[in-house]
Parts: sequence; C-alpha cells; structure tokens
Amino acid sequence: MKLSTKLKISFFIMIILPIMLCCLTIGSLMKHQAKNISEYYGVDDISAFSSIYTPVSLLTKMTTSLYVEMKDVALVYPNQFENKEFLSGYAEKAHQKLSTLIVRKNGVIIYSSSKMKESELYQMLPQFGAAENNAESSTYYGGVYQSMVKQLDFTDINNNYFSVSIATSVKQIIPQIKLFITEGIIIIILVLVATSSFLIMWIYKSVIRPLARLKLATQNIKEGNLDFEMPIEGEDEIAYLCHDFEEMRVILSKSTQEKVKFDIEEKELISNISHDLRTPLTAIKGYVEGLIDGVADTPQKREKYLKTIFNKVNDMDRLINELTIYSKIDTNRIPYVFKRLSVNEYFDDCYHEIRTDLEAEGIELEYRNHANSKMFIFADAEQLKRVINNIISNSIKYLSDRKGRIKIDIYDKGAYVHIRIEDNGKGISKDDLPHIFERFYRADSSRNSAQGGSGIGLAIVKKIVIDHNGNIWAESKENIGTVMHLELLKEDYKDE
Repeated sequence: MKLSTKLKISFFIMIILPIMLCCLTIGSLMKHQAKNISEYYGVDDISAFSSIYTPVSLLTKMTTSLYVEMKDVALVYPNQFENKEFLSGYAEKAHQKLSTLIVRKNGVIIYSSSKMKESELYQMLPQFGAAENNAESSTYYGGVYQSMVKQLDFTDINNNYFSVSIATSVKQIIPQIKLFITEGIIIIILVLVATSSFLIMWIYKSVIRPLARLKLATQNIKEGNLDFEMPIEGEDEIAYLCHDFEEMRVILSKSTQEKVKFDIEEKELISNISHDLRTPLTAIKGYVEGLIDGVADTPQKREKYLKTIFNKVNDMDRLINELTIYSKIDTNRIPYVFKRLSVNEYFDDCYHEIRTDLEAEGIELEYRNHANSKMFIFADAEQLKRVINNIISNSIKYLSDRKGRIKIDIYDKGAYVHIRIEDNGKGISKDDLPHIFERFYRADSSRNSAQGGSGIGLAIVKKIVIDHNGNIWAESKENIGTVMHLELLKEDYKDE
C-alpha cells in the first residue's frame, strides 16, 4: 500500500472516528446534565438539547414553580409580602434558581435581593398592570439590564397594590451547563489525542524500515563517507525520497571532488603569495643585518637602507591589504558605503594626492577633466580610490626605461562617466590582454614575477567596478603602453 493511500485512510479515520466518539460521549453527557437540571431546578419538561441550545427558555422555566407558589400565597395572604422574614425565604429560593426578588408596594420598592441600584430597578421593572400575570412568560429587557422579568401584580383588602418581580440575568451560565462545556472540551481533547496516537503509530510502523536506511545513509554522509549506494525498493513516496537522496549523494560526491581540486589550487596560489612575501622580507633582513653589522657606515648609506626597508614594508602592507579584499570577493562581503560624489571634486582630489607621490618618483602626470562640472556619481569613495590607486600602481610597476608618463582623462559619455588612464609602460601582449583581470594571472610581459605583486590587484579592481554597476577594459600595445578604460554609472541612471 502506498504511503499516500495510508495517509488518505488515516485522514478519513481521523475525521469520522473522533466525530462518532464525540457525538456518543457528548450526547450521554447532555442527557446526564439535563436530568440534573430537571431535578435541581424543578423543570419537568426540559429536554436534553433545550438546556444547551435554548438557555433563555430554560431560565424562564426555572422560575415557573416559584412564581406559582408566590401567586397562591398572594391570593390567601397578600399581607405576607410586607414581611421581611417571609420575603427573605423566597429570595433564597430565587437565588437557588439564579434569580433575584423585588417587591413594590404602591409603586415603591419595599424589598430587593438584587445588587442593582433602585433607580435602575425603577427604570427596568414594568408598572403595575403592565405585565402579564403568567407563570410561563417573561419580559426581556436588553441594554445594560440583560434580564428576564416575571411579574405578579395583586391588591390587598386595603386596595394597596403590590408588584412582585422575579428578575433573572441572561448573562450568566447555569453551573450544570458550564460543567457540561468543560467536560465536553476535555472529552474532545482526549478523543483527538487517542485517535492521533493510534494513527501516528500505524504510519510510523509502516515506514520505519526505509527510514532506518535513510538514517544510515545520513550517518555515512555525516562521517564524510560518500562512496556508497542508497538501495531503492518499491514505488511508494519513500522510494521516491530514497531516489532523490541518492541523487543528492552523487551531487555531493562531485562537489567534494571539486572542492579537493580547488583546495589544491588554493595551496599552489598560497605558495606563490608566500614567495611574494618572502622577497621583501629577505631584502628587509639583508638591509637590517647591514645596519647592525655597520656596513652602512655613512649617514647617506643608512638613509638609503632605511628608505629601502620602508618601501619594502609598504609593498608588504599593500599585498596584505589586497589579500584582505580578495578574501571577501567570493562571499560578496566587500564593505561598501555608497554616497553621492561630485565627479569634478572627487577626481581633482585624487589627482592632487597621486601627483605628489608620482613627482617624488620622477613620473610625469597629466590630468584633464572634460566632464560637466555638475555631474555626480553614487559610489564608495574609499573603494573607488582603491581602484584608481591599483591601476596607477600597476602602471608605475611596469613603466619602461624611458621617462614615465601617466595621463588621466575624464569624459561625459551618456549614462556613464568615462575615466581613461594611459601610461607609456612596457605594454601587454595580445595573448595576455584578455586574462589580466583574472585572479593570480601572471605573464612575463605584463606581470613579471620579478616586479613583485600578488597578481590579484586588477581582479579586485574589476570586482569593485562591477559592484558599482560599471565597466572596465584595457587596450595595450607592447613597448608603447597601456590604456585602462573605466566607466561609472551616473547618479541619474543608478536605478535604471
């Protein structure tokens, strides 16, 4: 039997069986409580269902015998309704029937067992002769009163007129009905729990074996063992699940193999980076030993050694920063703080900052801004500066033996700001040019290992530019120079 069929049967049983059991038990309870109500309140003709579905009718019938008894007394001894002790006895009987007793003589209340104010009672109770002297009927008063009132009107031999009212609040619940509701809820809960437990055990036993195989398979995966095959038996839903689990195992096995391959490649890359770190460290160690051993015996030599050490430390710091950014590329965790930037102001500041460093190295820098003075971009100022600095650093690193020259031009190109950075360096070969933005790519002509560097600078540049919804590409000719083209989306087009 398929699991879906079992579930359909269990669903059917879960609906029919509880309804049948609940109907039987609740029906028995209703009859039992109806009998208790009849005996306790003296209601002879009440049925099992009327006490539940017509509580107002029940409240009316509960006071019928009391009304008849007081009517008989009124016919023979009307003056008794001025006797407080006599009235207290009837008030107690009314209380047992969840009602209160109010007596008026000549329109004035002379006795009341109600907690309502006399002013409210005067407003609620009917005038003398306005109500029916009928034990079977009551008058309903809504609003704040929410009460059923039976009234007995009569006169004594002195022509004093009396109105004896029995008031029953309809907002209360008869104790027996309250008990019935509580017992009914408990029975329904017990029936549902028992039925559910039975069905759960039935379903559980029918699927425990395949679940045991699935548990064993998951344990194997937990322990890293993917070299097994999941047995598939039958054609029910659990068999389909086992089939899907087997497909998942195959995919996991392939992913694990790819991860092993990736780890090997990562180790090789780390080895290359270690080489790039070791080179400046070796130089620093040599110059420090020269300082300690007194090789640098003149102020000029010591200054030269210290400057070299300083430059090597800067190279290492730059490499470490690049590695920090690289570690966040794959997880898209590069921190960005985007804000509105003026193109003119931002690149003017970059120019002045870069010019100072380049002049110190004897490199000529030309800067021309052809863009509109009111043009803005939405970018991260710090990360964008990293892009410019990485491109300039790359240009400096691979300048030719002739005097170095770098040109920066800014253009307005429709929806984009176009930044063009040109150098007169060694250039990049046609074979290497398509790969320069790949991580850890090195070429003898463009990223010569003798120049140092991590080989991830331009990869970081491309990632940052793409995250700014921009474009970047390069043009180069060997022994002539390289041109980097950078496009950044204007603020007005950032949401398009």
